[in-house]
Amino acid sequence: MTTKNTVENVVQAKVKIEELVTQGYTHDDIYIFAHDKKRANHITDALDTENVGMKEQGFLDSMKNMFSSRGDELRSKMEAAGLSTAEAADAEKELDQGKLIIIAKK
Repeated sequence: MTTKNTVENVVQAKVKIEELVTQGYTHDDIYIFAHDKKRANHITDALDTENVGMKEQGFLDSMKNMFSSRGDELRSKMEAAGLSTAEAADAEKELDQGKLIIIAKK
Protein backbone atom coordinates (compact mmCIF):
# COMPACT_ATOMS: atom_id res chain seq x y z
CA MET A 1 0.00 0.00 0.00
CA THR A 2 1.30 3.43 -0.96
CA THR A 3 0.23 6.74 0.59
CA LYS A 4 1.18 10.25 -0.53
CA ASN A 5 1.09 13.29 1.71
CA THR A 6 1.89 16.91 0.96
CA VAL A 7 3.21 19.21 3.67
CA GLU A 8 4.42 22.81 3.74
CA ASN A 9 7.57 22.48 5.84
CA VAL A 10 9.89 20.25 7.84
CA VAL A 11 7.90 20.63 11.07
CA GLN A 12 4.76 19.32 9.35
CA ALA A 13 6.84 16.57 7.71
CA LYS A 14 8.16 15.41 11.09
CA VAL A 15 4.61 15.24 12.49
CA LYS A 16 3.36 13.31 9.44
CA ILE A 17 6.28 10.87 9.58
CA GLU A 18 5.64 10.21 13.28
CA GLU A 19 1.99 9.58 12.40
CA LEU A 20 2.98 7.12 9.66
CA VAL A 21 5.29 5.29 12.05
CA THR A 22 2.41 4.87 14.53
CA GLN A 23 0.39 3.40 11.63
CA GLY A 24 3.01 0.67 11.21
CA TYR A 25 5.36 2.11 8.60
CA THR A 26 9.08 2.02 9.34
CA HIS A 27 11.48 4.85 8.49
CA ASP A 28 12.76 2.60 5.67
CA ASP A 29 9.23 2.65 4.16
CA ILE A 30 9.05 6.46 4.06
CA TYR A 31 10.46 8.71 1.33
CA ILE A 32 10.48 12.51 1.37
CA PHE A 33 10.89 14.68 -1.71
CA ALA A 34 11.77 18.36 -2.16
CA HIS A 35 12.46 20.11 -5.44
CA ASP A 36 15.87 21.34 -4.31
CA LYS A 37 18.26 18.38 -4.11
CA LYS A 38 20.28 19.75 -1.16
CA ARG A 39 17.11 20.50 0.79
CA ALA A 40 15.82 16.99 0.10
CA ASN A 41 19.08 15.41 1.29
CA HIS A 42 19.17 17.51 4.48
CA ILE A 43 15.56 16.68 5.32
CA THR A 44 16.02 12.99 4.55
CA ASP A 45 19.03 12.87 6.87
CA ALA A 46 17.39 14.92 9.62
CA LEU A 47 14.16 12.91 9.66
CA ASP A 48 15.84 9.51 9.11
CA THR A 49 13.83 8.61 6.03
CA GLU A 50 14.89 6.59 3.01
CA ASN A 51 16.39 7.71 -0.31
CA VAL A 52 15.04 6.33 -3.56
CA GLY A 53 18.01 4.62 -5.13
CA MET A 54 19.03 1.78 -7.35
CA LYS A 55 17.18 -0.75 -5.19
CA GLU A 56 13.84 0.95 -5.87
CA GLN A 57 14.49 2.18 -9.43
CA GLY A 58 16.75 -0.40 -10.97
CA PHE A 59 20.14 0.18 -12.55
CA LEU A 60 19.02 1.62 -15.90
CA ASP A 61 16.59 4.17 -14.46
CA SER A 62 19.19 5.24 -11.90
CA MET A 63 21.73 5.80 -14.67
CA LYS A 64 19.16 7.66 -16.81
CA ASN A 65 18.41 10.04 -13.93
CA MET A 66 22.04 11.15 -13.90
CA PHE A 67 21.36 12.89 -17.23
CA SER A 68 17.73 13.98 -16.67
CA SER A 69 16.29 17.30 -15.54
CA ARG A 70 15.45 17.58 -11.85
CA GLY A 71 11.72 17.36 -12.63
CA ASP A 72 12.18 14.18 -14.69
CA GLU A 73 14.36 12.70 -11.96
CA LEU A 74 11.80 13.48 -9.26
CA ARG A 75 8.90 12.02 -11.25
CA SER A 76 10.90 8.87 -11.94
CA LYS A 77 11.84 8.47 -8.28
CA MET A 78 8.27 9.08 -7.09
CA GLU A 79 7.05 6.43 -9.52
CA ALA A 80 9.69 4.04 -8.15
CA ALA A 81 8.38 4.83 -4.65
CA GLY A 82 4.88 3.75 -5.68
CA LEU A 83 3.03 6.62 -7.38
CA SER A 84 1.44 6.32 -10.79
CA THR A 85 2.78 8.44 -13.66
CA ALA A 86 -0.11 10.91 -13.28
CA GLU A 87 0.25 11.07 -9.48
CA ALA A 88 4.01 11.70 -9.83
CA ALA A 89 3.37 14.52 -12.33
CA ASP A 90 0.84 16.15 -9.98
CA ALA A 91 3.22 15.75 -7.02
CA GLU A 92 6.05 17.35 -8.99
CA LYS A 93 3.85 20.41 -9.53
CA GLU A 94 3.41 20.64 -5.77
CA LEU A 95 7.18 20.44 -5.34
CA ASP A 96 7.50 23.37 -7.77
CA GLN A 97 5.48 25.40 -5.22
CA GLY A 98 8.03 24.66 -2.48
CA LYS A 99 6.04 21.93 -0.75
CA LEU A 100 7.38 18.60 0.46
CA ILE A 101 5.99 15.24 -0.66
CA ILE A 102 6.04 12.25 1.68
CA ILE A 103 5.46 8.81 0.22
CA ALA A 104 5.06 5.78 2.45
CA LYS A 105 5.13 2.33 0.85
CA LYS A 106 4.80 -1.08 2.48
